[in-house]
Amino acid sequence: MGLTDRPGLQKFLFAFIFFFYLLDLCGNLLIVFLVTKNPSLQSPMYFLLANLSFVDILFSSVTVPKIMVGFFKKNTIGVKSCITQMYFFHFLGGTEGVLLAVMGYDRYVAICHPLQYISIMGKSTCIQLVSASWLTGFTYSLVNTIMTSKLPFCNNRRVKHFFCDVKPVIKLACKDIHLNEITVTTASGFISTSTFLLTMLSYLYIISHVLKIRYSKGGSKIFSTCSSHLALVILFYGTAMCTYLGSASETSLEKDRIAAILFTVITPTLNPIIYTLRNSEVRNSIRKL
Repeated sequence: MGLTDRPGLQKFLFAFIFFFYLLDLCGNLLIVFLVTKNPSLQSPMYFLLANLSFVDILFSSVTVPKIMVGFFKKNTIGVKSCITQMYFFHFLGGTEGVLLAVMGYDRYVAICHPLQYISIMGKSTCIQLVSASWLTGFTYSLVNTIMTSKLPFCNNRRVKHFFCDVKPVIKLACKDIHLNEITVTTASGFISTSTFLLTMLSYLYIISHVLKIRYSKGGSKIFSTCSSHLALVILFYGTAMCTYLGSASETSLEKDRIAAILFTVITPTLNPIIYTLRNSEVRNSIRKL
């Protein structure tokens, strides 16, 4: 059903979403390119950032182009395409959630144990952590998608969202969806809450460490950077948990559409700005480029 059926508002939303999508693509592609080509950025932190940027490009591209097309013509999608979109959305969203937790751990090691950083966050460890992120997202999404694909759908196939998300899609089924709702809440709740708590734990240790050196210039710089990271983490996890931990009621579905704009359009655009473009090493690499 898209975001709105008002022509004037559709044009505004198209321009708004298109602008952020371009920023998302340009910013994240730039990060991936710089980390791949610049030897000075071949460190665990930038390896994880490049993976996050790559995930953000794919994550936005699963939904945003389809949203923009829907502003100008009838917004339809086949059942198989709908299930496919749902799978990749949750696959990439789950992967990003775990990656943010891994990046929080990486910052904890770098700030609280700087002399052991290289030995703890070695190349093989980074590859294993990133692989675990992708595998977790793959498994988590598979559960929801398989259960949804086995549902019989009624004549009413108007998805009350701007993409095929699991809650509004299962709402259209011709059978009891209680088990599906429990599965969505349990799976989404577990992955979002556990990764959020792990991320917060890393930042609590970081904040505790920074408070001990709060009077130094280095301490204030670390605190400024980490507070920006933390704000983004709370935005991503907060909207995700609000969306998937509730029931699939009509009121919650309306709120979910607003929350989904934040973590499908806004957050992927802010990631490269907050995590890397404020970094002096990245700025120097851009100048050289």
